[in-house]
Amino acid sequence: MTYPPRRLVIVVRADPVICGHSGEARNLAEVALTRGFSDVRLLTWPIPALQAAGLPLKPLDRLLPYSAGITVERPEPVGDYRVPDGRHQAGLTGRLVELLSEPLSTVCLSMYLMPHASVVMDAVAAARMAGFAPDVRTIAKAVGSDVTNVIRSCLREGRFGAATVLFTTFLANDEVVAVSDYTREEIVASAEEVDAACGTTFAEQCRRRVTVSYPPIDSAAFLDPDPADVAAALARRGLERDGYILFLSRVTKAKGIDDLLAAFRRMRCRSRVKLVVAGTGPMLAQAKAMAEDDDRVVFLTDVDDQEKPLLMRGCAAYVLPTKPEPDFVETFGIALAEKMLAGGGPIVTTTTGGTLEAVGDAAVVIGPGDVAALAAAVDRVVLDMSAAERQDLELRARVRAMTFDREAVFDDLFPQEAPAVGVL
Repeated sequence: MTYPPRRLVIVVRADPVICGHSGEARNLAEVALTRGFSDVRLLTWPIPALQAAGLPLKPLDRLLPYSAGITVERPEPVGDYRVPDGRHQAGLTGRLVELLSEPLSTVCLSMYLMPHASVVMDAVAAARMAGFAPDVRTIAKAVGSDVTNVIRSCLREGRFGAATVLFTTFLANDEVVAVSDYTREEIVASAEEVDAACGTTFAEQCRRRVTVSYPPIDSAAFLDPDPADVAAALARRGLERDGYILFLSRVTKAKGIDDLLAAFRRMRCRSRVKLVVAGTGPMLAQAKAMAEDDDRVVFLTDVDDQEKPLLMRGCAAYVLPTKPEPDFVETFGIALAEKMLAGGGPIVTTTTGGTLEAVGDAAVVIGPGDVAALAAAVDRVVLDMSAAERQDLELRARVRAMTFDREAVFDDLFPQEAPAVGVL
């Protein structure tokens, strides 16, 4: 069965940004090629702009290639130095108008509302006003930082105009989705605050329209890594199987790196295992300073996508002690689900935000910010947990994480359309 030509455009912060949602975009794009989309494009930012923003980035020389049929576009900014802001956004919007001018049925997905949903809505409006009559369906997906960073900061600062713009842009899309139930609840709660201040009706619209689409994960990239590859990766890093606990995430306070370093100092298991901190982020220098005199702490800042599942598989425990901060709350925890697929030691995490939606009952869970409980939980996992209990957690984790496989998530988000009459 064949389908008429269709295009999928995802507007997103794509690779090389270290972010689970850049992985989401990659996974949706890859599946789209098998679901009748003849042209798939990631519309994203020039690498110098990402570097200038200070975002944590993957090693540029080791980025995984995309499949043939996926085009990554990084439009150059529009205008010169006299346009200090908005130049790159204008480039994205203009390129999308050009794509929408072509007679091709198109689905546009924006991930991160600010500014990607604005890019899509502005481009669609411009294309229609220009007379191109685009055949386009728009989907806006609210990820964690849309709510916990952008919307919440507007509410804290009393900037209800900015919050109003964000909600109207979000709801102008044909479909609106959230990355987790927690995120959906936060969207509704935020909308209620804006309604109370402005007399708007955003909350009712959000309750009625916002659905949930969990992050899509390429399960094949994490399941059953070759033991020889695991051994080789650990040998290159001077590590031993089950000889380290792993923190693999952005190095920020919201991910709990300060709590983990403090807890590691008091863990009984520190004589048996090292702490490996794999990642980069705004708190990296501070974290290194906190661990300066501790030779049991290892920092890895160059882990790529191929090495990630190998380190996960080889660890004695994976620890993500995320906690709520004013600028970020963990709204799902993509790395948790990836670790559940990779196997290896149990997960220790917290009840923050949407983490329980990721791990279910297949992890050791504590309250956020509790350093003593964190130390005790890791000690129990490493020193006291039986092999049978560890295996049970690993099996349950894999079953749960498979529900986030990218093909199942894609098919829920983009239901397969029936072929046109006469098209075989």
